[in-house]
Formats: sequence, C-alpha cells, structure tokens
Amino acid sequence: MGACFSSSSSTNQTTNTTGNLSSAISQTTITSTTTNSSSSGISSNVSGNSQFSAASGGDDRQPGGQILPHPNLRVFSFAELKTATRNFRSDTVLGEGGFGKVYKGWIEDKSSSKNSVIAVKKLNSESMQGLAEWQTEVDFLGRLQHPNLVKLLGYCYEGTELLLVYEFMQKGSLENHLFGRGSTVQPLPWDLRLKILIGAAQGLAFLHTSEKQVIYRDFKASNILLDGSYNAKISDFGLAKIGPSASQSHVTTRVMGTYGYAAPEYVSTGHLYVKSDVYGFGIVLVEMLTGLRVLDTSRPAAQQNLSDWVKPYLADRRKMKDIMDSRLEGRYPSRAAGQIAQLALTCMENEPKTRPSMKEVVEKLEQLDAINGRPRIPRVHHSTHHYSQHQHTQQRSPHHRRSPQPHVVKEGSRGSRRSPKGW
Repeated sequence: MGACFSSSSSTNQTTNTTGNLSSAISQTTITSTTTNSSSSGISSNVSGNSQFSAASGGDDRQPGGQILPHPNLRVFSFAELKTATRNFRSDTVLGEGGFGKVYKGWIEDKSSSKNSVIAVKKLNSESMQGLAEWQTEVDFLGRLQHPNLVKLLGYCYEGTELLLVYEFMQKGSLENHLFGRGSTVQPLPWDLRLKILIGAAQGLAFLHTSEKQVIYRDFKASNILLDGSYNAKISDFGLAKIGPSASQSHVTTRVMGTYGYAAPEYVSTGHLYVKSDVYGFGIVLVEMLTGLRVLDTSRPAAQQNLSDWVKPYLADRRKMKDIMDSRLEGRYPSRAAGQIAQLALTCMENEPKTRPSMKEVVEKLEQLDAINGRPRIPRVHHSTHHYSQHQHTQQRSPHHRRSPQPHVVKEGSRGSRRSPKGW
C-alpha cells in the first residue's frame, strides 16, 4: 500500500499481524450495513479478536478521536464497485501505489437518493502486497476514528478481488500540491502549508497517544490527503503496527517503508519506535519548506538526498532563503519558517529519544499558527531620507517587511518524476 522497499535482515522478526485468509478474517469483527452479503463467503458479522486489546473497550478517546470496540464497515459486492467506477475505467484513476490503483466512484446514498463520491482502492494482481496489508487496513482504519485520518467506508473480497472503499478527498495528495506541475496544480500559500502540517501532526499524535500506541510506519507527503477545505488526513494504514508494550522499548519487525522517510535506526536494525514516525514528519517539514522531494537523482550528486544537503541551511536562518520554495514567492514569515526549520532538525535527530513527541510538535506548530494569525501593526517609519514617505511605503510594505526576496530555483532541480494525482 505504500511500501517502496523491504528487508528481511532483521533476525528477531515479530509475528505477522495476519496469516492466511481464515485467520485474517477471524481477527476482526466486521459489521455489514448492507442486507446482501458478498459472494466471497465473508460473514456479515464475524467475531474474533482484533490487534487492539479488549482493554481498549471503545473508551480509548483522545481529543477529536476514538478507537471503536469493533469496526462498522459496509461489505460491498464487486459488481457494486465495478458499476460505481464505470468498470474501473482509466479516466476514473486517481492515483496508484504499491497495493494497486485508486479509482473515483459514485454510489447512491439511500438516505438522500443522491450519489456520493467515493475512492476505491483495488489490489493489483501482480502486487507483492496483498491480504496482510488489506487486513491491516481494515483492522486499523475500521476502528480508528479521528478528523485527521481518512475514513474507511467498507471493503470487498470476492475470489481474488480485494478492494477498499474510502471517503473521497477532493484536493488529492500533499505530494501533488508540492511537486506537481501543470495548470491544475496551484502552489500552496504559507498559511495552507501550516494548516496541513498541523492537521497531519494531530493525526499522528492521536495514533501515538492512544492506549495502544499505533506506529504508522509510512509517513510521507503522498499519504497525506486533503479534503475540499485543505484539511489534512492520513491515509494508507497497510504498514501500521501496534507499538511496544510497557515492558518493551521498541518493536522489531521486517523493514518496510519508503526510502528517505524511514528513520535511520529502523533501516539499520529493524527496531521500530513511536518516534520513528517523528523522523518521517521532520522530512515532510523540510519538503514543505523547500518544495523539493526528499530524494531526487536529477539533482546534483551532493543535493540528491535532501535531508543531508539542507541541514546546514536549516540551522542558519540567514541561509534559509536560499532553499525556500520559490513558488512561495517570498511570501512567508521568515521567523516562523526559521522555527519550523529548527523543529525539522530536532525531528530528524539520529537518536529517537532526542526527537520531540508528536504532541510537542503539535503544540509548537499551533503556537506558530497563533502568532501568524495575529493582525500585524504597521511600523511607523520616521525616515530622514530625501524621498517621500509614500515612496518608502511602496518599497517596503509592512505586510512583507520581513520576507526575503524570492529565490529562483531551476526547474530541473525539483526532479522530473511524475507525481500521482492523489485522491
């Protein structure tokens, strides 16, 4: 669903969360809201134990979110989803990942007799990611509810067909907005970038602070989706893991994720911590500041790994303007950008214990947002220069007095790899 590399070098691999079909289905209680069960043989009400302990009991609530005692998902038939997506027509494709393609679809809302827009993820028959990640997605997103997590509406399993049905996200992925090109892709202004960062951080903080800590394991720009109001929602939970217990410091697992975003301790040892996600968040912070991909072989050799290249710039606010996204056109508060750069550096610390918690990250970003939202009081200039006050005001507008000059970045430095549309 989002894995771009995997490794079996870990010698102390944990038990997979899913096995064959029968054991996978028995792990989760799935309640169908339809009257007709699909021909897959999945019962509309199968009882069993999920990855979350019964101790959660549905009382594991965080501000704005909760973990349900059981999933409440609709069982779709393959025929329904085939009709909804116009027979999975190519012009309905929203994006494509390791699991398969995502299609835009339309289903009738029986309560309003209107069509609702959905996103349908369909397993590629040649994909190496299959039942295990499909089941993990059902188990996690079927129970986790939060404004900053994409809502899973239901699933379909018939024969070899595995599909997942989500709410439709109108503005697509953050990746497309940061790196996409064309007339349909509008650059994100500073205030929207900050809003998206806060939303994504709140989603991760919810996962990390739940009674059963959830490690997301694949945090990256393409997995942050945006609704019609640019509210960020984390998607794609196929690699999610339950965090370490009270007696453990970490989870050891087969290394899977995305190069560039995966934390160094995880890549080298397979040891997975809650703060491994924080590292990935730090990388996204840098991408948001620079408008550049974390890895891009089209850049000069010394600049191909973004995190290594920009660290000296992030540490010095005077150098920051040299790496800031040129599409911001200098319209950003330099002090806030500098503070986010410092936050990114702490998130990308080599040692997990020295990284901040996602709760601390949220608090920092919200502080910056509050400062950014305060009305600015224009400075009164007592100029002794020979030109007029009017001319002085024109040259330095109080609304942009701290903004550096736009930095022109050559088009080739952003890379030419085509971005998925997102959904």
